[in-house]
Amino acid sequence: MSLTQKLADIIAGTSFEDIPDEAVEIARQVLLDAIGTTVAGVNEPLGLGRITLEYTQLMSGGTGDASVIGGGFKTSMLNAAYANGVLCHALDYDNTWWPRNHPASPTIPAILATAERNKLPGTDVLLAIVLAFEVQGRIRVASAGMNTGGTFHHPSVSGTMGSTTGVGKLLKLDADQFRMAYGIAGSRCSSLTANHGTMTKPSHSGHGARMGLEAAHLANLGFTGAEDIFGEGNYFSTFYDGIENCEPELLIKGFGDPYRMVDPGVSFKRYPAKYSTHRTIEGATDLAKEHDLKAEDIAAVEVDYPPTKLVDRPSPRSGLEGKFSLQYAACIGLLDRQCTIQSFTNERRFADDMETLLPKVKLNETESIPGDFPDSWVVVRVRTTGGQVLEHKCAKLRGMQGVPLPREERLEKFYGCVMPPLTKAQADKVVALVDDMANLKDITPLMDILITPAALAEAAE
Repeated sequence: MSLTQKLADIIAGTSFEDIPDEAVEIARQVLLDAIGTTVAGVNEPLGLGRITLEYTQLMSGGTGDASVIGGGFKTSMLNAAYANGVLCHALDYDNTWWPRNHPASPTIPAILATAERNKLPGTDVLLAIVLAFEVQGRIRVASAGMNTGGTFHHPSVSGTMGSTTGVGKLLKLDADQFRMAYGIAGSRCSSLTANHGTMTKPSHSGHGARMGLEAAHLANLGFTGAEDIFGEGNYFSTFYDGIENCEPELLIKGFGDPYRMVDPGVSFKRYPAKYSTHRTIEGATDLAKEHDLKAEDIAAVEVDYPPTKLVDRPSPRSGLEGKFSLQYAACIGLLDRQCTIQSFTNERRFADDMETLLPKVKLNETESIPGDFPDSWVVVRVRTTGGQVLEHKCAKLRGMQGVPLPREERLEKFYGCVMPPLTKAQADKVVALVDDMANLKDITPLMDILITPAALAEAAE
């Protein structure tokens, strides 16, 4: 039996009753987090959200039966999956984990679009989320030997397969249909890390959501694809630096025992930036607070970090590109002692104090620091104008896998993302609906709230 057939048998044969309570709880948590980052993504400072809504309406005429979250209109399932996927990842604020992947933004939008269109119950949504996350996570475990930076960005490579899994489960595909769906999805996978720091990067999640939805629906109609897309010479060889860097059997070995969203767990971001910058942000913030540093006190800054390419950007060309710059991350922490959505506007990027401090930041690629994120750390070091050398080491991040955020902090992030446009009463209702997701007979009441136009944010200020 082929590897793809074995995976298809597992997915087709798993029911909601098979999912442990711990996984169901994490599925609720990641769903609420994804909803929050999607609503916030509409008002991305450089206009990514606005353009995404305009594009979606242009492509669909703003009619259909699946809600664009925060958009104020409905469109087709396909377009809603794309739009909501882009918005979910627009701020780089959505869930992540190790090996590197964004499990929520390419999957949950496609799952919600299909569930809304077909008026499906909450148990179906939770089951689809758990299985979509598991397939993505196992693809990345199986490909963990790849070059750390990589050429292909994961949300529309592993994310497309996660979306296919989640939507296929909602459609109740049988094992043979799942095998075809994965084969179809294999020809829908792509996205280049060269686009990090541009509006195109968030569209990778939208692409993954849309293409996975398409693959599952085509398979449901009888469309065919490769019979063993995960087999020798296919998916892993193409996208993950060659089969010599992969262990494909890990895709199914011990599947769900435990589910990876439970152990090692999912990382909840506390800052809206690439996760590789978070330790630098936190280390610089803590250092500035501990020593009450002012901009005029700083003569030079060094950041010790494991070898990297994607986040070594000494002079980011925009606030958006600043999300992928360790140098900018250090400056944000030192100057502002916090990191928010407004930290990545062009106004903040080109402010006088930022322009003065950025050239003073040096990145030290340090071979002795592990590159694997869970075991890594950074050291932020400041030489003051008075000749002192101050430093702070940041290893464990609150919210990373193994260091879970308490419910009150996850809710603080959610409310910060959705208010406005949602009122406090609406936001409370969303929380209640997600908490009770396993008892919802139809997710329509949830989507009826989430369609609220985020443009109301400006009017409410």
